[in-house]
Amino acid sequence: MNSAVIHDPLAPSTQPIVDAQTHHEIADFIFQEAELLDDWRFRDWLIVIAQDINYSMRTGANAQTRDRRRKVGPPTTWIFNDNWHQLERRVARLETGMAWAEEPPSRTRHFVSNLRIRPTEDGQGFEVRSNYLLHRSQKEKDNVSYYGMRIDRLRRVDNGFGFEIYYRDIALDQVVITSHNLSVLF
Repeated sequence: MNSAVIHDPLAPSTQPIVDAQTHHEIADFIFQEAELLDDWRFRDWLIVIAQDINYSMRTGANAQTRDRRRKVGPPTTWIFNDNWHQLERRVARLETGMAWAEEPPSRTRHFVSNLRIRPTEDGQGFEVRSNYLLHRSQKEKDNVSYYGMRIDRLRRVDNGFGFEIYYRDIALDQVVITSHNLSVLF
């Protein structure tokens, strides 16, 4: 059996929680970013994405309790692992109106909750651990939800939004994705 060491993004951080004012500023930024995506304001969304972004999403994995305790399990299934240029190309394709998977365009709602915010260990900014739900509705009857946990790393910048995202790791709870395509942005 081909096994791999399980990376545990849920491991507790040693960094302290940020103060209430910083928490409020970052939470407002996270909610504003979700609004940009739901409103199809993708060019504005790219402004909050750092040029050195590491933007990835993976599915959950089924592993027996005894294997999880030993930190051994099936290999991670990566859905995407994008950089800024790949994200910009995805946005450009959506803007053409020729992306068949988004004709007619999906209606999305991004829900982000349970924000836990700490300074990053690398000293660049802040790490935001959150629960995540993206509901997508398309055509008359196509509805799908993606849910899981997300870790974002942000740093303060002067871009009109106050922060930029330089790292995003989305870990879906689903083991199998039943959607007929993944053309929306997370």
